[in-house]
Amino acid sequence: MTNTGKQTGLQQLLAIRDGKAPPAPIQVLLDFDLVDVTVDSAAFSYRPDARHRNPLGTVHGGVAMTLLDSAAGAAAHSTLRDGCGYTTLETKVNLVRAVQPTTGPLRAEGSVVHRGRTVATAESRLVAADGTLYAHATSTCLILHDSGRTQVPSVGSPAADTPMV
Repeated sequence: MTNTGKQTGLQQLLAIRDGKAPPAPIQVLLDFDLVDVTVDSAAFSYRPDARHRNPLGTVHGGVAMTLLDSAAGAAAHSTLRDGCGYTTLETKVNLVRAVQPTTGPLRAEGSVVHRGRTVATAESRLVAADGTLYAHATSTCLILHDSGRTQVPSVGSPAADTPMV
């Protein structure tokens, strides 16, 4: 787990939004920005780019999926206490309209539906400024509590056989 300097998930995301911490590398690669974040919600902006086209000339569906996964994941991330992390277990995406390189700016908006001790579910939507829906998704995230362990135990070791609570 990355050292977060004793920041909550919301504090980490606010630092990224405000330019006080670097964005995730995927944000740089696909050129999308965290623009809004509160507890339980997050939003990213993205301008479609011809560099992200598939062989048919539309923006690759994986870009939409990445934006939706990022928005839902960041919404879950915003609920974390310091020392915790999360990982996406599953994301179900519905692509309902093709994104063209000429499509205007899009916004991926995510919100938490349920936050339990070990699992969070979130939903996200990829929309244009006029409200046109391009895709939507639901995600399930596993909450990773800081156990103080610095490396994963090997199979068969006493630590690997100890149930996690």
